[in-house]
This record gives sequence, C-alpha cells and structure tokens, in this order.
Amino acid sequence: MPRILMIAGDAGEALEILYPKYRLEEEGWTVDLAAPEKRQIQTVVHDFEPGFDTYTEKAGYRLDADLAIADVAAERYDALVIPGGRAPEYLRNIPKVLEIARHFLESGKPLAVTCHGPLILAAAGLLKGRVLTCYPQCAPDVRAAQGEFVDREVVVSDNLVTSRAWNDNAPWMREFVKLLRSRVEPA
Repeated sequence: MPRILMIAGDAGEALEILYPKYRLEEEGWTVDLAAPEKRQIQTVVHDFEPGFDTYTEKAGYRLDADLAIADVAAERYDALVIPGGRAPEYLRNIPKVLEIARHFLESGKPLAVTCHGPLILAAAGLLKGRVLTCYPQCAPDVRAAQGEFVDREVVVSDNLVTSRAWNDNAPWMREFVKLLRSRVEPA
C-alpha cells in the first residue's frame, strides 16, 4: 500500500491540500502531512473577484501536520505531493524541503505538484529540460529555472504530474493516481 508524503505550510491553498489528501486516502493509501513544525497549519482560500488583477486570499481550514519537515525520511515514502498557495514561496527556503524534492524527482518516484509548488522544484534546480504546468504567473520562474511552461490543466512528464491550480484538481489527481498505480502498486 503506497505511503505518500505531502509538504505544506501556512498559506497553503486549502483545496490543493484537502482534495489530494482525501482523494489519495480514498484509495486506501496513507498520506502524511509534513510542515515546518509539527503543529496546526493555517490554509487559505484563493478566489477571483471581478475587476481584480490577481486572486484574493481568505483564511481557510486549520490542519494538523503529522510531522515536521526536519523529521521526514524521504526514503520511507513512495510518492510526494506539493500543493500550492503561497506556502511554497516560504518552503523553498528550507534546505530539507529541497533535499526531499530532489529525492523524489531524481529517484523516479511519483511526484504531484500544483499551482506555486514548482517554485520548490525551481529552487532545487530540478526543472532544467522539464515540461510542466503551474499557476501561469509562476511561468517566468519555471523558464528562469530552464523548464518549459505549458498552459494546460495537467502535464505528465515521466514521474512528475503538474497542474495549474485548484480548479484542475480532478484531472491532476486522476493522472497522479494512474501513475501511482502503475509504479507502486502490484499489478
């Protein structure tokens, strides 16, 4: 049975944390949420308002982290999920987060990343030559890290499954579940 690590923190997008967590648990798989500290994190809800140039942010649900990022043993997990929201802007500055991302991408283990999550992969130097999608306003960061941004709801590139934001959750998780079944679960 797959064991999945999810990395998030304060200001993580609620729908991008809760939807994959429950969708993967629905499969009977274990999902452990790691945050900068083992404590309750505050998620946020991003939405769009007519006439606004960017999204709005409101407080979302509070969630208990299962463990601190410093305590993660990446080799114990079969897959990694990196939700978006503003959390990745902060998380990319934690060396252990970059180490974890490198472990999954370089070892070929399934990795699901959405919205601002690719900021972590960019900071870890993992995007060179990769094709992916993300929140369109993060495209300059993807390009600066020598990745190729495409504006599609989901992109599967070897062991990496990316999506733009919470409104792409269903196709994002559909492709990630397919990948997990093909690589982790016995036939």
